[in-house]
Amino acid sequence: MDQVKLAELKKTAADIRLGILEGIHAASSGHPGGSLSIAEIMSYLYFSEMRVDPSNPDWPDRDRLVLSKGHTAPALYAALAEKGFIPKEDLKTLRQADSYLEGHPDMKHTPGCDMTTGSLGLGVSAACGMALAGKIAGKDYRVYAVVGDGETEEGQVWESSMFAAHYKLDNLCYILDLNGLQIDGRITDVMNPTPHDKKFEAFGFNVINADAHDFESLEKAFAAARACKGRPSVIIARSTKGKGVSFMENQVGWHGAAPNDEQYAQAVAEIKASL
Repeated sequence: MDQVKLAELKKTAADIRLGILEGIHAASSGHPGGSLSIAEIMSYLYFSEMRVDPSNPDWPDRDRLVLSKGHTAPALYAALAEKGFIPKEDLKTLRQADSYLEGHPDMKHTPGCDMTTGSLGLGVSAACGMALAGKIAGKDYRVYAVVGDGETEEGQVWESSMFAAHYKLDNLCYILDLNGLQIDGRITDVMNPTPHDKKFEAFGFNVINADAHDFESLEKAFAAARACKGRPSVIIARSTKGKGVSFMENQVGWHGAAPNDEQYAQAVAEIKASL
């Protein structure tokens, strides 16, 4: 990867993390852990991979992103703000009664949001429908769905996978955020959904492994997904929950808790120092 592009993507990921924390701190509620773990994924999708136009959010030929793990909406909102879909100053209105930035994505009121999500498993099914619709209409857009590893305990994820493979949806790519933690603890302790690679292979997917925090790894993974014909792809992106904030990393307690003023200041300082 070109070093200028790499530096830009790293800066964007850091800005997305700052936006995540700004919104959650202002709201005194939200889900920082799983939002921070997908910052590089969101940066790569919106600033390297996807064909979108902030001046025309409903462009029929745009690529689509479905945040199936909808509770990490702060990451989506921060990415949309960086891309220019929404004003950055609106991030601090997260979860406020009069704000369009709800705790879970709302496609009716948020420019650039392609699907309303929240109930886990729902998003991937919607993504399958979008991909099939594109095939039927002869469109060349691609559909991406960010899936939580805890979310793969939902049967609907595997029903959608069966659907995607049956209809040979090679315009569809799941990105599995594999950080190993969910609200009640380690995914392997709560309801072990592993091994993800073998399961997706059995359902007919093109399985690609990647480091969720390494842009060169992500670049190779998305290129492999685009190159695959005749079946859907899944990028199993190994990540760190709470990535970028030392006291949040790999701590299940930060799945759904907001930092206080002191913690927020420390988190912001750490992210800015990382650049």
